[in-house]
Order: sequence, then C-alpha cells, then structure tokens
Amino acid sequence: MSETLSTFLGADSLLVGTLIPFLFVLTVVVFVHEMGHYLVGRWCGIGVHAFSIGFGPELVGFNDRHGTRWKLSAIPLGGYVKFVGDINATSTPDAGEIDKLTAEEKKVAFHTQAVWKRALTVFAGPAFNFLLTIAVFAVMFSVYGKVVSDPVVAEVREGSPAAAAGFMPGDRFVSVDGTPVESFSDVQRLVSGRAGDPLVFVLARGEEKITVTATPEIMEQTDALGNVIKVGVIGVVSTPESGQPRVVTFSPGGALVEAVRETGHIVVRTGQFLKRFVVGREDKCQLGGPVKIADMAGKAAKLGFEWLVQLVALLSVGIGILNLLPIPPLDGGHLVFYGLEAIKGRPVSERAMEAVYRVGMFLVLGFMAFVFWNDLFGC
Repeated sequence: MSETLSTFLGADSLLVGTLIPFLFVLTVVVFVHEMGHYLVGRWCGIGVHAFSIGFGPELVGFNDRHGTRWKLSAIPLGGYVKFVGDINATSTPDAGEIDKLTAEEKKVAFHTQAVWKRALTVFAGPAFNFLLTIAVFAVMFSVYGKVVSDPVVAEVREGSPAAAAGFMPGDRFVSVDGTPVESFSDVQRLVSGRAGDPLVFVLARGEEKITVTATPEIMEQTDALGNVIKVGVIGVVSTPESGQPRVVTFSPGGALVEAVRETGHIVVRTGQFLKRFVVGREDKCQLGGPVKIADMAGKAAKLGFEWLVQLVALLSVGIGILNLLPIPPLDGGHLVFYGLEAIKGRPVSERAMEAVYRVGMFLVLGFMAFVFWNDLFGC
C-alpha cells in the first residue's frame, strides 16, 4: 500500500511530478488570456454570463455581484468567457439568441456593441498573454540578469557550412542577414530557425570587414529540459576564452525593455516557424500538444520553480500567437470579421459567417488531432 501511495504521490510520480506542474502552467496561461477578455469587455460595458477555467461540467463555482458565474470545469484544457448574447463559448453571433434578450440585456450584449469595442475585447486575450510573457521575463532579468558572450568564432567545424563559406577562428560577427548582433546568442537565435536558407554574414576580421554567405544545416540538439530538437547551425563554436561570458544586470526599466525585446524575438521566431511549417520545411515533431506540454512542465518543475515560470512565459506567448491566426473560432478569425465590418459599415452576413466558422472549426479540430497524434504516436 505504501509503495502504491509513493508511486502516486511521490515527487517523481505522475500526479505530483507531471500533472500538477502541467495544470499550474496551463491554468495560469488560460486564466490570464480569459481575464484579458473579461476585464476589457467589462471596461467596454459588456455583460458577462460566465468565466470558466476548463470545459464541460462545472466542478465548483460562485456568482459575483454582477451576475457572472465564475467556475472551474472538469476538462482543464482551456477556458472561456461567455458574454451576454453569445450562443456558445466561442462568441459565435446568433440573431435568434439576441432576439430573446430583454431590453436591458441587449444594452450589454456583446454583439450589439460598437465594432471597436468587440475588436478590443477579443484582442485583449492574446494581448494579455504577451503582457504575461513580458512581465515574467522582466522579473527574471531583474533578479538574475542575462548571460552574454561576445560573438567571436573560436573554432570552425570541419566540413560545415561555415568552413565551406570561409569562416576562420577569431572572426567576429557583425550582422546576420542584415540584423546587427551583439552576442553569440544573437547569432544562434538568427541562425537556428533558418535551416536551408542562404544567410549573409558580415564578419570583422582584424581591421577589415568581410561578407560571406552560408546555408545553415539541420542538427539535433538536446535542450535544457532534455527534449531533442532540430535546429539550424553553420558549424562555428564559441568558448569561454573567445566569448568572455559575463552576466549583464538590468535596472527595472532596463529589464522591462529587454523583456519586450526578448518577447519580440520569440514572436518573430514563431512566425518564421509557422510559415516554414506550412510549406513543409519544418519537422512535424516540433509541434506538440497537451502530452508534450505536460512532459515539459514535469521536467521544468524538477529543475526549479524559475524554470516552470519560464515555461509559463513561453507557452503564454505561443498561445497568444496561435489565437491571433485569422481562423474562426480563434480570436484572429473574429478580428478579421470585425475588420470587414468596419470597412463595409455592416456585419458580414450570417450565412457567410456560419460557413467560414464551420471551415475554421474543422481546421482547428484537425490541428488538435494532429498534435495529439504527434504526442501519442507520431514522434
């Protein structure tokens, strides 16, 4: 009996070692996203029927003085804010539902509001995800600083793209494909997601600057959480002697600026990945769903709470980006409709909207099935 409890409740158990960290990470990200919708919606004068973490049957909840039902539901894989007048949790418009509302309810119903209020409320969810990531990074930079190394080549791997391009030990990176670099990590960031793309490197060699072109090749590496990932490399190595690693500290304002920059880098890198993925230039195994996230959360928790918080930041910005894709029923899909409404001066017809929603839902469900398959069987 004691062995069974240890297996179930021990630090390395499925419950404590994986499920609890996973639920912590997902709940924080979902709560912040939905709180963005809720707070901005309320600020715009929109009524809220329900705020739920999770889907399905309610486990526990309460009503606040505004009539909003706050609840925790049985399936902890998301959440929603249901505004007055919504036919479902995806804020799908329905004229029949609005006709059933009282005069007072119509004043605060979501779909009777000005288009800018609806757009701002929808955009607030992803925006709060980005703000969460910025806040986490700002705190991390304030507390721990940032380790940087000079962008100087110590070694050139034989037979590598860098060797073929003419890189030499002692070369100092000035820019990568037009982007100035200040540290070796800047070079890694700009190269890692561009496998197969010819990149132009400006190097300082002695007193002169030279320009070379190299095409990163795919290499498998193991990240800090033990995941095997495929990244682009050109085959140059930095050492403590060449890079002179040091910790850069930041004031609160400087940490905030650096956090915004770091979040921007992640957004750009994610956008590059998605574009390359759509055209078949990225490994499908790089995408994972709840099972992979749970595994990463468990590994991060073992490394320490700060690692778990960093995972929250990375997942939060990823959720923000995905929700801005122009696909109904995602937030980006709603924003496309509101943009068309603002241009035309009237809402898109219900028939056209319903057809697009069906296609969008099919795409979203297909993507979910794909990542689940990757989690369980594909990789």
